[in-house]
Amino acid sequence: MNNFAEEISEQMVAEYLDIPLSTSRELMKEFDFDHFYPAVSRSPKIREIFELIKKVAKSNSSILITGETGTGKELIADLIHFTSLRHSKPYVKVNCAALPDNLLESELFGHEKGAFTGAYQRRIGKFEQANGGTIFLDEIGDMNPVTQAKILRVLQNREFSRVGGNDLIRVDVRVVAATNKNLEQAIEEGWFRSDLYYRLNVVNIKVPPLRERPEDILFIADFLRKKFSKEMRKATRGFTENTKKLLVNHFWPGNVRELRNLVERAVLLVDEGGLITCDHLSLSGKDYFLAGGKERRKKNEEDVQPETLNLKELERRHILKALEIARWVQKDAAKILGISNRSLNYKIKFHGITHPGWKKNK
Repeated sequence: MNNFAEEISEQMVAEYLDIPLSTSRELMKEFDFDHFYPAVSRSPKIREIFELIKKVAKSNSSILITGETGTGKELIADLIHFTSLRHSKPYVKVNCAALPDNLLESELFGHEKGAFTGAYQRRIGKFEQANGGTIFLDEIGDMNPVTQAKILRVLQNREFSRVGGNDLIRVDVRVVAATNKNLEQAIEEGWFRSDLYYRLNVVNIKVPPLRERPEDILFIADFLRKKFSKEMRKATRGFTENTKKLLVNHFWPGNVRELRNLVERAVLLVDEGGLITCDHLSLSGKDYFLAGGKERRKKNEEDVQPETLNLKELERRHILKALEIARWVQKDAAKILGISNRSLNYKIKFHGITHPGWKKNK
C-alpha cells in the first residue's frame, strides 16, 4: 500500500481479518483507523500480531496482551472480541487499576444486599454482564491477590459467588487480559499468582513499543495530522524535514498515545495552511535532546561540565535520569541504560532508589 487511511476499505479489512464483509462493515462503523492501520502497516512485528489474532480470535482460549503503556493493547482486545464467534454477545471492559481493592471485587463479581456498608441492593457484577461474551481485564497486574484467586476460580470452574452471597453463579465468559507489568517478575516478588498467570497466558500477544517500529511512526503521525486537521477544520501541509527526523528519533516512552497527544497539540498551534515544525510539537528539553535536537546536544556536549567524578554518584544519577525518562517503568529504563532488568533491579536496591508509584513501596 502506498499511503493512508483512505486506502483501508471494508473489503480489505474483511480479507485481512478473515471475517464476513458484513462484519467488516460493522467494525468500521464502530472503530476508526487506530484499529485497522495494521492492514497497511510497514512493521513486520505488527503484521505478525494480526496474523496471530486471526488464528486465535475464534477460539475460547484466554489471551494475555502485554506491552508498554500506550501501545494499543485495548485496541487488540477489541479486535479479538469483534472478530470472534462471540462478537454478537456482550463485551465488558474493566480497568483493574482504576478501582480500589475493596471495590474491584464487587465490580467484577457483584454483591448481595447488605454485604457491606452502603450495599443497599443487589448488584450484578461485570462477569455476569459478560455472560456468553468476552470480558477484558485491563491492567490485571494491579489486581490484589484475593481478587486474583476469584478470577482463577472463574477460569477453572466457570463459577463464582457474589460478595456477601453463598449461591454459585455459573458463567460462560472468555477472558482477555492486558498489563504493562512484568508478571514473571511479579510472580518472583510474590504479588502475582503463578497459577493465574498460566491460566491467562494460554496465548500471549506482546505489543512492541513504537520505537521498535520506526517505519510506522511517520505513517501514523500523518494520519493523525489529517484526522485532527479535519476535526478542527484547519488545513495543514504536513511536517518539516527536521520535524520528521525528530519524530523518528524520539524514544516515545508514551508510545502511540504520546504521539497522538503531540500531533493534536501541534495541529492546534500551527498556522492555517502551515507546516508543523519542531516547536509545534512542544517536546520538553530532555525529550528534545533525546530525540536528536542538534543545538541542545551541542550545548550539552560543549558547555556542561559534570559536578562530580564519583563513579557511584554518577551511576545513581544516570539511573535516576533513565527512570524519569521511562516514567519510572523499570524495564524501559533498563533498555535506555543498555542493561538487563535484573541488573537494574540490583542497582536500584544498591543505591536505595524508591518511587511511590512502585507497588512494593505502597
